[in-house]
Order: sequence, then structure tokens, then C-alpha cells
Amino acid sequence: MKFKVNADLKYKINSESSIILSIHALKTEQKIISEQLLISPETDFKELLSTAEANRLVSLALKPTENLSISYEATVENAFIIKEIEAFSDVNIAKLPGDVLTYLNPSRYCQSDKLYRLANNMFGYKKDDFEKVQALTYWIYLNVEYLSGSTNSETSAYDTVTEQAGVCRDFAHLGIALCRALTIPARYFTGYAYQLVPQDFHACFEAYINGQWLLFDATRLIPLNGMVKIAIGRDAADAAVANIFGDVSFISSVVTCGLLDNDFEPFYQHHENRMAISYS
Repeated sequence: MKFKVNADLKYKINSESSIILSIHALKTEQKIISEQLLISPETDFKELLSTAEANRLVSLALKPTENLSISYEATVENAFIIKEIEAFSDVNIAKLPGDVLTYLNPSRYCQSDKLYRLANNMFGYKKDDFEKVQALTYWIYLNVEYLSGSTNSETSAYDTVTEQAGVCRDFAHLGIALCRALTIPARYFTGYAYQLVPQDFHACFEAYINGQWLLFDATRLIPLNGMVKIAIGRDAADAAVANIFGDVSFISSVVTCGLLDNDFEPFYQHHENRMAISYS
């Protein structure tokens, strides 16, 4: 599927500062047909790759200005596979690839070590890892209210399971933490999302199941095959849209994701079957 994505960000720069942006579509299996980054006023910047996840970053060195405008636009053909997951025996942890092992550990926003008992009491009896992740994703959907403005940049998975309210970032963090508490590797996934209302960046999570990364979204706000991947990481700290260093005031953001094809058939994961989607 081809999508046109756009992000327009505006900031007030009050003193010499730096911003590290992560708004570019990933160059993974998805194909970037065209893209353009415009910055006004003209500003020195450089493109970087994060060493661990190969997320595409833009580093900006900024001087004081009333209105810094950043506009990214791209046409992207996303890449996904929808498949039926057969029953299987869970993979021995000792046989996991080295680059997957880091996604078993607790992280800043995903304190899986604090949720071990909860996760295993509620989902540990399921017959394989896929059923466990399906069950915990559905449980989050049923028990955590999607409530804009209910959380902040310090809210963790432990807070979310206690307060039972949050936004997409919080739903993703809780899903990741519960997976890791069940010894299932899981990572944060952020992207542009088709049919998200209102339009914005969207976060969900991937779980490493039977040798593959599968996408899950406990918010159920979007079709899972309508994502354009931006970044992955241990949690939102690794995949933030903007990391700001200095005296910078956020003004506004406008994000869009439009479909360029006519034969789109939305895929929503259902907790009662074994259909799943992979972007890796």
C-alpha cells in the first residue's frame, strides 16, 4: 500500500539549543518513493542513524528564533505480511538472536520486573506466546480507558496499570512490560497511522514470537496494515519524535497520513483467531 505522510512541527527557540528529530520513515522493508525535509529559517542539520535500531534521526543546531518550522513529507509503500500463526512450542531464551535479547529487559517506561506476578497470574496459563500476547492486548483494550491528556512524559507502564487510563504511548508501554514479564521480547513501534482520528503520530508494540516480530495495538484505533514505520526501541525514550536540549517552546504539530491506493482492505486483529501482521 502507498501512503503520503506529512509532519509539520513548529517551535520557538529561546536560546541556542539542539533538537534531535525522529520523523523520517524508516528505510527497512518499506520503500520510500520520495521524501523532502524543509526547515525555515534555514538551519544547520545532519542526518544520523541510531546505532542500535537504525532509526533515522535529524540533528538540528538552533539559534534563537520566534518561529522554527519543520516540514517532512514522504510517499512510502509500506511493507507488511498478514499471516496465520500456527500453534507452536515457545522458543528457548538461550536460542534467541543477540539483537532480540535486549527487549527482554525492564526499561525506563516498561518496568516488567514490577509486573511479573500480575502478568503470570493473568496470562501465564495460555498455551503459547501468541495466545499470551493476544490475551494481554485484549485485556488492556478492555481495562484501560483511552483518555487524552490523562498522562505525561513521566507516565510508565506501572502507572498505567494502576490508573487504568492513558494514550497510545501508555497502551504500548503496558503491552511491552507485560510481554517482558512473561519472558516474551517486546519493543516500542511508532509511525504514521492511516485512519487515526484525530491525525497524529501513533505508538503500538511488536512482540517477538516464534522467530518473528508481530505487531499489536491495544488501542484498536487504526487498521494495522495502515502504518508507516518511523522508529522502534525499548520504549518511547528510544523513539521520541523530538528530543530537546535547551530552552525551546513547542508551538504546534500537524500530522497526516493519506492513502494513495484504491484497494485498501483494513486489517484489525481479533482476539479470537490467530491472524497477525508483521512489518519486519
